[in-house]
Amino acid sequence: MNKTKVIGKVIRAICIMDHPIPNTNNVSSIQIILPQKQLNRSYDIYVTMVSSEHAVCSKGLYIAIVSTTVETNNPEAEIEPALKLLGNILEMFVSISDLHEPTNDSKAENLFITKSYDATSHFETASLDVLAIYEQITGEKLDLNIEPSEEDDY
Repeated sequence: MNKTKVIGKVIRAICIMDHPIPNTNNVSSIQIILPQKQLNRSYDIYVTMVSSEHAVCSKGLYIAIVSTTVETNNPEAEIEPALKLLGNILEMFVSISDLHEPTNDSKAENLFITKSYDATSHFETASLDVLAIYEQITGEKLDLNIEPSEEDDY
């Protein structure tokens, strides 16, 4: 713990439902981002829903995850606008986690620490963090756009 510092908190609510999110055309998965400006907040609120089609729950059930960066002393009230979109919730599990970022000298210690998962539901920031650590370790950017050579099978 002496190699990271707390930079904030994230609230996540995992909601089990017996229906897809209302007014979403009964899709089996969806991502909704409630923009910060529309909610008079500093951070967006993220909603992700998946279903049995993704092998994460029993048939007929849906899992929605609501998350945001905490801004007040009442984080559960902060996610209310998103929870209202979900309709009836069978079960809800709420957690509030510290957000950490590394403070150590990675190169000197040969210890590379990722940041905590933030509130985003699309893993972009986590992916960028992994790419940055790859570059720190190897000294090169990871190129995922390598063209196959003529000897490679298509």
